[in-house]
Amino acid sequence: MIDSHCHLDLSAFDNDIEQVIQRAQQVGVSRFHIPGTTQKGWSRQQDLAAQFSCIDYSLGLHPYFLDIHWKQRLDVLEALLAQRIESDSSFKALGEIGLDKVCHSDWSIQYEAFQQQVSIAKSLRLPVILHHRKTHSQLLQVIKQSRYEYGGIIHAFSGSYELAMAYLEKGFVLGIGGTISYERAQKTRETLSKLSLNDVVLETDSPDMPLCGLQGQRNEPCHIPSVLQNMADIMQAEKQDIIKTSTNNYFRVLSRR
Repeated sequence: MIDSHCHLDLSAFDNDIEQVIQRAQQVGVSRFHIPGTTQKGWSRQQDLAAQFSCIDYSLGLHPYFLDIHWKQRLDVLEALLAQRIESDSSFKALGEIGLDKVCHSDWSIQYEAFQQQVSIAKSLRLPVILHHRKTHSQLLQVIKQSRYEYGGIIHAFSGSYELAMAYLEKGFVLGIGGTISYERAQKTRETLSKLSLNDVVLETDSPDMPLCGLQGQRNEPCHIPSVLQNMADIMQAEKQDIIKTSTNNYFRVLSRR
């Protein structure tokens, strides 16, 4: 299994990162993908990927953390991306980027930063890792208007079947995590029941987004088997089939174009 979205670079894991990885490996998690959120975190991600051969990473500016210096950070990011493409096979995509109507960040800055990062991804032929909160229509608008065609992963997908199909038609796969373990997520669970195994990847979003019953606890990649079980129940699929196909999906969508 692969945890396609876990923030192992965050301070929540500073004291026991090796044990966190070992616990996950003991239950069958073979790879970990760390999406980027801030310039400060990029070096930590690269250090972890160098230390652990099972770690992949992506680099980007998350909408939560944009500040008055975001344009300068974007210049640094573009140069770093070009360098990583040439020198590091564990580097996978541009992200985590996106739009968020719930966070405090200025909307106009979010929108411009997202547009520019999609443009960079297009020029470098990179997939993207997309963050959303009440912004699906705006994300899709930018993707369509920019004629971006390199796909990626929709992190923590939630929404209707029609929305899922709109992303899938643009070459994305859907990141599925602990959200589906909650009864309140009926729309997303219903959507998942209609999808193909070719449309999904597993994720935890560690240390956030714990599964139902684990609220208030630090989330970890070792909980991927619980996400898998929920997915198997909803999609009426064999767990081994989900493991095999979601792993193939991960490598397919994050392959170099």
